[in-house]
Amino acid sequence: MKTLFLLLLFLLASPIATARDHARPNIIYLMLDEWGYFESGHMGHRELLTPNIDRFASEGMRFTNALAGAPVCGPTRCTLLTGLHSGHTSMRINNGFAPIREEEPTIASMLKKRGYATGGFGKWGIGGRGTSGVPEKHGFDEFFGYYDQVHAHTFYPKYLIHNSEEVPLKGNKGTSFYEGETHAQTEIFKESVRFIRENKDTSFFCYLPWTPPHGLWGIDEDDPSWQLFKDKPWKAGQRTENDAKVYAAFIHMIDRQLGKIIALLKKLGIDNNTLFILCGDNGGQDYFKSAERPHGFFGPNLNPNTGERFRAGKGSLYEGGLRVPFLVRWPGHINAASVSDHLLYFPDVMPTLAALTQSKSPKTDGLSFLPTLLGKPGQAEHEYLYWEYQGQTAVRARNWKAYHSRNGDWELYNLANDIEEQNNLADTEPGTLSRLTTYAKIAHEPVRAGKIYNRTLTEKDHRQAPHQRNQKRR
Repeated sequence: MKTLFLLLLFLLASPIATARDHARPNIIYLMLDEWGYFESGHMGHRELLTPNIDRFASEGMRFTNALAGAPVCGPTRCTLLTGLHSGHTSMRINNGFAPIREEEPTIASMLKKRGYATGGFGKWGIGGRGTSGVPEKHGFDEFFGYYDQVHAHTFYPKYLIHNSEEVPLKGNKGTSFYEGETHAQTEIFKESVRFIRENKDTSFFCYLPWTPPHGLWGIDEDDPSWQLFKDKPWKAGQRTENDAKVYAAFIHMIDRQLGKIIALLKKLGIDNNTLFILCGDNGGQDYFKSAERPHGFFGPNLNPNTGERFRAGKGSLYEGGLRVPFLVRWPGHINAASVSDHLLYFPDVMPTLAALTQSKSPKTDGLSFLPTLLGKPGQAEHEYLYWEYQGQTAVRARNWKAYHSRNGDWELYNLANDIEEQNNLADTEPGTLSRLTTYAKIAHEPVRAGKIYNRTLTEKDHRQAPHQRNQKRR
């Protein structure tokens, strides 16, 4: 009897028998598509309404020096999920469906081995249906949303995808960017919440690469966020008279949904055991610019307090294409209202989550920033950071940044006193430039791409957004 009693005590105390392993906090990673560095109230924006994002920042840590892994949607998701910089990734183009290789590990496959439930909801972008890159082959128990990112250009598609199967959306003909009965983001949000509810008693990784505010801006007429902005007198520089208003409504809609998720975590009693990361996916784009607003209608890369502007924007390897908002919240573990200038980029996320969850990380190009998050010593620093995209190359070593375009010469900037990248020091600092260009040569490897198995299926999703070119090919 004594032996049986001791065995029972052991089983009750073991990780298998407990509802939760407290060494495995939940992880939510919410990435907003093209959300600009200055597009929130806590960064000084005077027109966009982001009360929940602002509260999120006040309850966690804000990184001032966080950089995307690439300046566009697909490649930046690849660096995030694989932990590799763009000189090593298997997918470096942005055509919507290009895949990573089938055997590649991801954050999800790493955490799944640690016992996590893994779900993704939003825009995948690193492997269309019928390719080696679909999420269910890369550690996700489920993924719901868009696999092809061109499909994600419409918020009223005929269908979304769940584990490579089509899910029809009621009342959507798929012929208009602006009209339909079922808004895709509403469905993606519902599924995001369902996943959290269903896995509240275990450890989960909830990956939310949501599409707003990027896209062609269709919104339901009765959406409460639209009601806040529909009568604004904003017209200049837009494709339709409502584009800027819908963009602002999208920012507020995402803010509302963020607030609902945090309220749910509190209701379920898991808020203090959930690490929550909120970021943009790449630098902002100067949408709706005009003579009055030359930096874009909402100035995503323009500091409203100083007038300084990150150079260029989405698609560029200047700071405007790479600098992103990056906030991390974990009540009771991360100091509230803290700000860090630690230099990080997307390849750092995988080793950070590995250290957090005591998982075995595959080889990455990143460095864990967990010490910074927890306010502990021992934070490692990068010798250099590396990017490449469409003939551009960029290297960062602390405050020094070298940039090269396909048809230009190497440029060199000291970001410590030239955040706008206007003062090219290539001629006056040849030693520093030589050091950074040597890093660039070391960092680049030829691409070993994924495979397309069923091009008919891949192209079907790619043609769902009602672009004129897609309509002609039907």
